[in-house]
Amino acid sequence: MTMATLLQGIAEDLRFIRSHSLQPKWYKALKAFILLGFLLSYWAFFGLKRTAIFLSVFLLLSLGLHLLYRAGTHGWKRSWLDFVVAEQQGEIGPQRIGIFYYVAIVMSAGLSVVASQLLA
Repeated sequence: MTMATLLQGIAEDLRFIRSHSLQPKWYKALKAFILLGFLLSYWAFFGLKRTAIFLSVFLLLSLGLHLLYRAGTHGWKRSWLDFVVAEQQGEIGPQRIGIFYYVAIVMSAGLSVVASQLLA
């Protein structure tokens, strides 16, 4: 894989993330504040080292989940697992994402907490 191909893939994913309607726009913005609030609270209770480990593990697991969905959906173009793609107004686009994705995110957060407590 060349650097140009990698950058093109990242740009495609960023366009998808900004444009999809799988979650309301207010929730997309709220997620950042939820994560920030959680990180600040975690830091206050457990310190910087455990917070850094939590964040590192969580981001790594989230990236893995993202890449798994990207590969399974062939770049967000096909239905796979709980990600549903349908034709809308003559264009193929994502329609919904199901419970598996959200369970995987919660499990990633839980594994990240465990890792941060055991590795620090």
